[in-house]
Amino acid sequence: MIQVRNLTKRFGYTEAVSSLDFDVMKGEIFGIVGPDGAGKSTLLRMMSTILEPETGSITIRGKNIFSDVFGVKESLAYMPQRFGLYEDLTVQENIYFFGRLFNVSLKEIKRRTVRLYEFSRLGPFRDRLAGNLSGGMKQKLGLACCLVHSPDIILLDEPTNGVDPVSRREFWKILYDLLGEGVTIVVSTAYLDEAERCNRIGLMYQGRFITAGTPREIKKNMNMPFVEFATSNPVRSEMLLREIDEFKSIILTGDSLRLFVADVRKAGKRISQILKREGIALNSLREKTPALEDCFVAIVSGAQ
Repeated sequence: MIQVRNLTKRFGYTEAVSSLDFDVMKGEIFGIVGPDGAGKSTLLRMMSTILEPETGSITIRGKNIFSDVFGVKESLAYMPQRFGLYEDLTVQENIYFFGRLFNVSLKEIKRRTVRLYEFSRLGPFRDRLAGNLSGGMKQKLGLACCLVHSPDIILLDEPTNGVDPVSRREFWKILYDLLGEGVTIVVSTAYLDEAERCNRIGLMYQGRFITAGTPREIKKNMNMPFVEFATSNPVRSEMLLREIDEFKSIILTGDSLRLFVADVRKAGKRISQILKREGIALNSLREKTPALEDCFVAIVSGAQ
């Protein structure tokens, strides 16, 4: 559905997106995952035709999106981080307004709002001003406005940023419903747990994909055992171990410390020796399955 080739975008001396190559298949959720400043928003703005790249191309169904911008926009919907809702208009007025922008007839908008209200649960609030909605409801209204012209491709820039956990779950349920209808979705997020929900992902760092594939493939390709251990002083333990190159990708989660190691037995012995010199006891250590967050931190640490 989408092909990105050798895509580069600079702002002055800063290369926000650097020689990027990837494909998005029809009817999948492709996640662009990374920290703030990784280049996610810049990438999505180019995919939505708002920004033009210095080099490279973006094609949809084999057609360069910059050679027929208005033709592409008919089948495309883009939802930025701060969606441009009109807060002095009601929920229904916002949906009608965005529908008319895409030349959808009033009769057709009325027909489509039945479906939009059904999945977003905004029907009871159709007469409420957008400015009086909660954060989660605003995001769902933003998505409804994107969908009113029935696009084939949806680009979502951190749509659940700052949204409560319940609303995040409801938002992703909506995305899965759309996926079942054959819509192709590209979503950026800084939440690694959300990346687990995508069919495929690109882990983005400093304008590049440092790895890409399905969540399962990325975990499998680490090719190193992953351990979780507990100590009598986890905060101090993290500080001590992070100063050592082989342990610099360590992650403190609650009272547990987690990291990839070359050899579980040798790593356990080495960690115990380091901590013992500081009067810290190693209470337990076990091998377990890593999360995407663990993989991302380890890969980034190795790239620095």
